[in-house]
Amino acid sequence: MAGRAAEPEVIWARPERAGRGPRPAFSRQDVVDAAVRIADADGIDAVSMRRIAADLGCGTMSLYNYVPRKEDLYELMVDAASAEYVFPDRPSGDWRADMTDLAYQTRAIMYRHPWLSRVMTTAYGFSPNALRYLEWSLGCLTPLDVPAGLKMQLIAMVNGTVMATVRNEQAMAERARGLPWSEAEEQAVRGAYLMGQVASGRYPHLAALLTETAAPADPEEIFALTIARLLDSFAPPGPAGGMGEPRGCGGSGRPGGAGESVTQA
Repeated sequence: MAGRAAEPEVIWARPERAGRGPRPAFSRQDVVDAAVRIADADGIDAVSMRRIAADLGCGTMSLYNYVPRKEDLYELMVDAASAEYVFPDRPSGDWRADMTDLAYQTRAIMYRHPWLSRVMTTAYGFSPNALRYLEWSLGCLTPLDVPAGLKMQLIAMVNGTVMATVRNEQAMAERARGLPWSEAEEQAVRGAYLMGQVASGRYPHLAALLTETAAPADPEEIFALTIARLLDSFAPPGPAGGMGEPRGCGGSGRPGGAGESVTQA
């Protein structure tokens, strides 16, 4: 990538085309679309100006006129993925349901673009589609009677929880792919080891917990429960805002599900 600018700049404030001259053969969006295609297919480490130029059929150095730095390219790519959010005409009026839907959309987007977890940062929180997401989220939270600062915390915590969950799921899946045995075989061995340790008497609290109840093992159940409990923590006390049952999202955010919506991570 080109050298760093002497002063900080925002890629969104940088004109796509500076000065006069012939119309460029490509647009900034063409460059970003190619980068996303490459990252989706081969991972973020495969993204380079040389690879993008080969995809577009142009010279490598010419692309720096569209995107000067790798950090800018990543920000553009994250914003492109964020454009996949699907928002209804207006919030439903049920802030829990709307925030749950956003959580599932975010999870689905991160599964469609596994590289997102590698490049996401709060520095990209003010791109056009990030602002669109934030405005929608705040609109969904209008019925929630808490200070605006707490609403921003809730949005950040939902996003952070989804990102952490997906990163863990992706890391577990990547690890499983490299093992010479099945995931079920490993779980059986690890489970037997755990029960042996618990039976030793050195972990009475853990033993009591395992005797009393079984923790959910299904990733979908765990995800639904996690989001529900997070939203519960922000609900005001009383019948209208007390603890609720975990809500799914009709499969809209589940990896590989039909009709998935996309989200900004």
